[in-house]
Amino acid sequence: MTGKPVLRPVRWTPPPAPRYPNPPEPNPLRLIPLGGTGPEDVLLDNEGSVLTGVDDGRILQVNVADDTVRTVADTGGRPLGLEWLPDGRLLVCDALRGLLAVDLGTGRSEVLVHEVNGSPMRFCNNAAVAPDGTVYFTDSSQRFGLEHYRADLLEHSSTGRLLRRAPTGEIDVLLDGLQFANGVALDPSGDWLAVAESAGYRLLQVWLRGDRAGQHDVLADALPGFPDNVSTGSDGLIWVALPSPRNALLDLLLPRPPVLRRLVWALPEALQPAEGRVMHVRAIASDGAVVHDLRSSGEIYHMVTGVRERTGVVYLGSLTQRAIAVLDVP
Repeated sequence: MTGKPVLRPVRWTPPPAPRYPNPPEPNPLRLIPLGGTGPEDVLLDNEGSVLTGVDDGRILQVNVADDTVRTVADTGGRPLGLEWLPDGRLLVCDALRGLLAVDLGTGRSEVLVHEVNGSPMRFCNNAAVAPDGTVYFTDSSQRFGLEHYRADLLEHSSTGRLLRRAPTGEIDVLLDGLQFANGVALDPSGDWLAVAESAGYRLLQVWLRGDRAGQHDVLADALPGFPDNVSTGSDGLIWVALPSPRNALLDLLLPRPPVLRRLVWALPEALQPAEGRVMHVRAIASDGAVVHDLRSSGEIYHMVTGVRERTGVVYLGSLTQRAIAVLDVP
């Protein structure tokens, strides 16, 4: 890891934190070891296997029937969000290399987007793909990369972006000034998409068609944790991973003089605001109503950053764990 970058804190008053309820009895989790660390996102193929990327650059295919794992590609970077492209290739948001298209038959990768308006992306994070091949994806921060993601949360300079790549290759910025732009998911209708603002504790609803195309609303606000990857389930709901509850010290510092956060940033990492240990995912309807809220203490599995649902089964990924997790929706 490189030396600490300079912090330029911006004051922000967070919304009141909702009471984080005590975790219920843990949902039965089945863990599938990977032989790799940090399966940040999870994606299903037509055979029911799970695709995920780990911190050494490998893309793994996990057979959930017999728990076997095989390497199908290597991006040479740090793969995060995964989606399917209409041509059958795997779309990879690589935090180091940008937006990639990976042929799983050959293992070869093509860089689709590395620069935006002449400047390299710092933090390509998550994406959603429309049937015509349009890709909606996030660049979480124009200030910090993955290795310093906590700096962006602490600085709160709101430089995240929601970007769009047309099938012909043109890139445009749909939204900027986002508070750590993260997960992206398309509504089944194709009329709107959800984008997570991790540092804003909320999900936005961005309209793509109709009279309000180009405008956005708040889909879910004042969340009890930091929303990460989001995905559209087979149930039509928007599933969101919440890797950590909100941090009381961070919320206390954000509206106060910036010098305090500079002092905190200068401290050893162990003394800085850190993630809480929990397993938490939610499913949200188009009106923002919470339909499912699956939580446990995080003793078995925690730091959940990726979630997918298919026919009542939920698959989880984590930025820090060495396994994916599977559970049934109650």
